[in-house]
Amino acid sequence: MLPEFVEPLGGGVFAIDTGFTRPRFDAAYLIIQNNRAAFVDTGTNFSVPRLLAALDSVGIARDAVDWVIPTHVHLDHAGGVGLLMRHLDNACVLVHERGVRHMVDPRALYDGALAVYGAQEMQRSYGELQPINPGRVRATHDGMVVELAGRPLNIADTPGHARHHHCIWDEHTRGWFTGDTFGLSYREYDTAHGAWITPTTTPVQFEPDPLRASIDRLVARNPECMYLTHYSRVRDVQRLAKLLHEQIDALVSLAEPLSGHPDRHRALCEGLRQFYREQLSRHGVADVEAGVQALALDTELNAQGLAVWLDRAPRG
Repeated sequence: MLPEFVEPLGGGVFAIDTGFTRPRFDAAYLIIQNNRAAFVDTGTNFSVPRLLAALDSVGIARDAVDWVIPTHVHLDHAGGVGLLMRHLDNACVLVHERGVRHMVDPRALYDGALAVYGAQEMQRSYGELQPINPGRVRATHDGMVVELAGRPLNIADTPGHARHHHCIWDEHTRGWFTGDTFGLSYREYDTAHGAWITPTTTPVQFEPDPLRASIDRLVARNPECMYLTHYSRVRDVQRLAKLLHEQIDALVSLAEPLSGHPDRHRALCEGLRQFYREQLSRHGVADVEAGVQALALDTELNAQGLAVWLDRAPRG
């Protein structure tokens, strides 16, 4: 019997609720093919027991895991990779070439997150990051193909959310494992209109033009679904891609006039809350104010990321 935090999605793909922050907020994925396995994203150190329990529940030995593939090195996606690897003797980590150094020596990654979250939150939510033997880490490049027991997994470089971000195409299910490139879609916002989706500008490498291009590249394969980290599988890809593009434009328009605001962070947060309020109301969410409140963490982080982008972006 599968634990309640493991959801079979078909095609040998399982979504694992990592338990980070709240239920159905942060997913890792287990892909199984011919009794071999791969993980895509891991959650944090505190998620590792769930990942191992998921393996046990589907009868896959730990030494049958070939790949651990963080979509990028942000800690809600890759914070548990080092600890997980200590339990998987045969696995190799596949990470974007810009992220390799952070898997081998996570001190700079930890310090960067520490500056955003503070020491208390780092210990509560993430724990100590574990380094990985360099011989067990392999850099990916655009167009790279690896196989899981004969099942090809294609790697695409997808900047825009982070420059160390790649997405993984699974031809077997015609789906992309998108990390944060294809935005966030929490299930509590599903309505008769379908899923709602929104881009994430979490610091520190949000770049609107590369993100638009990455979204278009994913959609060009005509996928049947997207496997999001936040949260789980979505379909109706064309509609959601259009919504992402509209919102990226709206976020840029929201942020640019606030570049020189004397209390910019507060103004960005207020602007984002109003933006989400309008979005959720338009989508038919029943309790809009509760929905806005549930986006409090995203609001805070997205405001920080937009501020970094404003400081970095050239002004004509």
